[in-house]
Amino acid sequence: MTSALIAALIAVESGGNDFAIGDGGRALGPLQIHRSVVADVNRLTGASFQWKRMTNRVEAVEVCKRYLAHYGKGCTDEQLARKWNGGGPAGDRKTATLAYWQRVKSKMKEIKQ
Repeated sequence: MTSALIAALIAVESGGNDFAIGDGGRALGPLQIHRSVVADVNRLTGASFQWKRMTNRVEAVEVCKRYLAHYGKGCTDEQLARKWNGGGPAGDRKTATLAYWQRVKSKMKEIKQ
């Protein structure tokens, strides 16, 4: 997983706003993280992240990295982005995540230039 991918996810999810609240109040921070993602990362890694702290960019990025490292072993950036958007291991197989990937890919190109 590249830093360009994480930067693009942040740009698409929140426009870079660390204090963004979305999905009817169910998603927080620069990566728009849901409680279930934090709970999953804690369960999988033995960590003790708190959902209310997902407005802290460093912690949010770490949660994202751990989540994608677990569910995205051997995956391409497209698969990782689509898993993130699609809510888990099968997210990259949901057609609803295709448009999201196009936005992430576009942001990645901007970042790399």
